[in-house]
Amino acid sequence: MPPMSLSERAEALLDAATLPLVLAGDPVLRRPAEPYDGQLPDALLNRLIERMRATMHAAPGVGLAAPQIGLPLRLAVIEDEWDVPAELRRARGRAPQPFRVLINPSYDDAGGRRVAFYEGCLSVPGYQAVVARHERVRLRALDERGRAVDEEIGGWPARIVQHETDHLDGTLYLDRAELRSLASVGTPAQKERWNQPTPRLAAQELGFDLPPSD
Repeated sequence: MPPMSLSERAEALLDAATLPLVLAGDPVLRRPAEPYDGQLPDALLNRLIERMRATMHAAPGVGLAAPQIGLPLRLAVIEDEWDVPAELRRARGRAPQPFRVLINPSYDDAGGRRVAFYEGCLSVPGYQAVVARHERVRLRALDERGRAVDEEIGGWPARIVQHETDHLDGTLYLDRAELRSLASVGTPAQKERWNQPTPRLAAQELGFDLPPSD
């Protein structure tokens, strides 16, 4: 039997009651995803996007890439409307990110500075670790209507874009993380460090370096 096409795989996923969350160790998370070039009919693409959004909300998370549901396609959705204290918003550049769709996204450094903070991932449940990323990036992509996106984005939204685009390249956040910072989610120590405006306390107590500009 020939392998299923991307369209057939997407239809099979959408027939299920819930979309699966693929976890670390699955090869689909370690292979570059296929660029989107109209493989899905518009109606199917729109259904997939809506189901991905619902799955992201239910997890809950602020981004979801198609490989995380087992579909090797360069497609991601992001949205961040979480309410965090003002001090943390300022320190992390955590501006609200309305829902958006990224098709075939790529990014380049747009600021020269790297900033570090804890990240987690729906495909690596139960853990977080500090990751240094570009503070600003130039994002290039298409939206769900095929319109070109070419813009600079900074702060926490830039971190989300980098995290989700990495998924499409077969990269997990742990590949970029400071592993000495790895923490089990929900422990008192992890909560204390996560609630700090920056990861300086974690770096001091766990013995790792932060970017010079942090």
